[in-house]
Amino acid sequence: MFNLLKIAGNAFREAIREPVFCLMLLGALLLIGNLPGMAIFTFAEQVKLVVDSAMAVMLTFGLIVSVLSAGSTIAREMRNGTVLLLLSKPVGKCTFILGKVLGIALAAVLFSAVCGAGTVLAVYVAIHEFHLNLTVYYSYFGLVAAACAGGMAFNFWRGGSFSEGTVWLLTLLMPACAVVCAFLEKLPENLVLSDLLSALILIGMAAVLMAILAAALATRLDVVPDLCVCCALFFGGLVSGYLFSQFEEGSLLAGVGSWLGTLLPNWQYFWLADAVATGRNIPLSYLGTAALYVALYGGLVCTWAALIFRDQETAGSRR
Repeated sequence: MFNLLKIAGNAFREAIREPVFCLMLLGALLLIGNLPGMAIFTFAEQVKLVVDSAMAVMLTFGLIVSVLSAGSTIAREMRNGTVLLLLSKPVGKCTFILGKVLGIALAAVLFSAVCGAGTVLAVYVAIHEFHLNLTVYYSYFGLVAAACAGGMAFNFWRGGSFSEGTVWLLTLLMPACAVVCAFLEKLPENLVLSDLLSALILIGMAAVLMAILAAALATRLDVVPDLCVCCALFFGGLVSGYLFSQFEEGSLLAGVGSWLGTLLPNWQYFWLADAVATGRNIPLSYLGTAALYVALYGGLVCTWAALIFRDQETAGSRR
């Protein structure tokens, strides 16, 4: 267990130290922060557009970050053979791959938490369809700039990683600002903060499941093939319910479609932006069911990854 947690912690730190992780996080935050301005003058649809678009940004950027993190912590180590150094110590292959998957999943949790806090702030900016809450708007981008400045200072004075310092500052500042806004600012009408947080938690669960899939596939695929397969699984899971329901009930194709639909992750379970926009309550039981789905599906994927990695050649010449 100690080796597992140690490998997971190292994988997590490697992921957030990657410049691409910081760049993707900053890009997602800048895009989310500008969504209220893009959706202004939409006549009572501003909040819905902001929530829908912010969740889409979280999913899309989360998918890319998960694949790139898996590529930097698993595929790259297997490609250059450095994994052999770790496996030469009393660390089993199953412990190694499970620790890497856990570390990448934790990085996805951090990414989703920061972007979720940015989404809450963006909703407070979109207080009305004809004007913006400029106080929150300028505070939002001021915090992003302050985090970048702090990362530069950390890199210059302490010799640390700019990416890591910036990411940790964003992790502290963005949720803190969201909590302050929850006490001082007013939400738009027909929007309940608890339901918005529940929907964002569900998106975070989807991002974690994507990270698990990307990390498991990284044991066999390099970065670009991993990204292609993950994109196929993502889009296939989005439309699987519609595609496989077109077959005649009771036919062979219907049975095959039902089996394939079970294998593909159903991302629609995690997308409840419409419920947030229309003021419908998201019960805690639904969150528990979704968490159980992620745990079971992720556990099966991790088991599959451990089984195929156990008998896999880890020398660098295999790629």
